[in-house]
Amino acid sequence: MLFMRAYTTAARPSNIHPAPKTALKRPSEFGIAVIIAFTGFGALRAAEPPPDLARQVARRETLTAQARNQYAYTQAVQLQEFNARGLQTGEYRENREVIFLPGGERSERFVTRPVSHLKDLILTEEDFADIRNIQPFVLTEDQLRHYETEYKGEEEIDGKNCWVLALKPHQILAGQRLFEGLLWVDESSFSVVRSEGRAVPQIVTGKQENLFPRFTTVRKQIGGFWFPVLTVADDTLNFRAGPIREKLVIRYDDYKKFGSDTSITFDH
Repeated sequence: MLFMRAYTTAARPSNIHPAPKTALKRPSEFGIAVIIAFTGFGALRAAEPPPDLARQVARRETLTAQARNQYAYTQAVQLQEFNARGLQTGEYRENREVIFLPGGERSERFVTRPVSHLKDLILTEEDFADIRNIQPFVLTEDQLRHYETEYKGEEEIDGKNCWVLALKPHQILAGQRLFEGLLWVDESSFSVVRSEGRAVPQIVTGKQENLFPRFTTVRKQIGGFWFPVLTVADDTLNFRAGPIREKLVIRYDDYKKFGSDTSITFDH
């Protein structure tokens, strides 16, 4: 996300699924974020990890990704920017549908025209790519080779006993966007039920700064698998020209399996 006093141009829909922002963010009283706030490692119980935990998680995540590709759903994005006095200075909104065309091909379309009234932030190609691929991050077997993994212990999340797995990229190639953070893994199924981290790398050069926020993504069980239903971020991007606070909410709703007349909607 670039800092510039100009309006942003809305992205076009694509045939895949939304891109990045990076910077340390401070916690706030943001309503939704409070509900899913990261509790910290103080609550973790020391325990031996199961054998080959990361590979078992990646195997389950691969099945999750394959299952989610059989679903249509809506994705609503709201981004707000705030100045140093805490006043909102701009906003960006978009609503997309991930749909199936008559021939069965999966695609995207805007439900309504994206609206941008951002004053100081500019959404970049990386931002829109992160919305598609990093905020709803899935650690598939193909993705696993990019990461170092470290078992951090156990923690109870929403009544479920979870293993906590930390991910860090081995290296980041030019133009590559990866995830760095934590996954909470349901011990009974190896399913990821929550993730918390950021898209990396931050892009800082002598001419520009493209910074990205920390975020939390919550999943719910749908058809036997755990799909993303909510992403929130409330972070301060520390640009050289001055800090800008950003709030981001992404809702993934109305999951409907291809060929089914039943949709699944969550109250957030």
